[in-house]
Amino acid sequence: MGIGSPLVDLCIQVDDAFLNEHVPGAKGGMELVGPEVIAKILAAHGGMPSQAPGGAACNVSTGTANLGIRSAFSGITGDDDLAEYMRMSLAMQGCKTLLIERQTGHTGRVLAMITPDAQRTFRTCLGAAGSLHAGDVSPQLFAGARYVIMEGYSLYDHGLARAIARAAKEAGAILALDFAAHEVVRNNRAVLDELLQGGLVGVALLNQDEAAAWSGGSPLAAIDEIAPRVQLVAVKLGADGAMLARGAERLRAPAQAARAIDTNGAGDAWAAGLLAGLIRGLPLDRCADIAARAGAAAVEVVGAQVPRPRWQEIRGRLDAWS
Repeated sequence: MGIGSPLVDLCIQVDDAFLNEHVPGAKGGMELVGPEVIAKILAAHGGMPSQAPGGAACNVSTGTANLGIRSAFSGITGDDDLAEYMRMSLAMQGCKTLLIERQTGHTGRVLAMITPDAQRTFRTCLGAAGSLHAGDVSPQLFAGARYVIMEGYSLYDHGLARAIARAAKEAGAILALDFAAHEVVRNNRAVLDELLQGGLVGVALLNQDEAAAWSGGSPLAAIDEIAPRVQLVAVKLGADGAMLARGAERLRAPAQAARAIDTNGAGDAWAAGLLAGLIRGLPLDRCADIAARAGAAAVEVVGAQVPRPRWQEIRGRLDAWS
């Protein structure tokens, strides 16, 4: 069960010259903007963007659904065409939609600008997705879920983050928290500490930058600090694989070879593979293998959505091991 921001990804391929001329700010970053900013950049580009359902928790939920895990996703949309597109896209991937429609505001969207070096620069308009609040969350929402995946960006609303964590615990689900970005870690350290110390987080998911923001040092230092507070911690290292810790068990897992075109959504696909393996009861090394295969499949396509044939290939391995 995922909960977070349902965002429609709009992906275009650009070069550095286009970014320098039309997109103020650092390459590779993410900035919150209004819809008019996204429209202006698209007009300057002149091409038709590819479109796909997005948002971190949404990507994880559709990923697990494609791997044969009963999955659902909840968040806030507007009442526009993109909301209907989001519902249809999730349903086509076998993911149950528990979306809440607001009468005011438009459905959120993300403009992902991908350069030839596979780097992506984001401009995000949250729209109605940003109106998710603690009152929208209850244990009943998570009834029957074994895992709840929460986006790190939810930590900016401390009340919402606490509500999700407590509702998941009351529902008997394990909360998996994606730390989202190094800025999220630095800006929300107090509430992160609160959730971790309170035993409300079961699975902690970080990338190398987020681990450095947490510990001020190496990924191993972050693992050593976080592992005693959770059931499982994983630090994704991109092409260098991942480091995982569960109790006394430590694992350095290799990556899968891939020709990277776009890293957008790779961490979400990796998380989906890991959670699918955990739900199927696989040993940790095989969970990491499924995760690595999913992450590799994600970087070989533009956008965050792995093609169905690749999911079926990975699911075949998951089924054989289960």
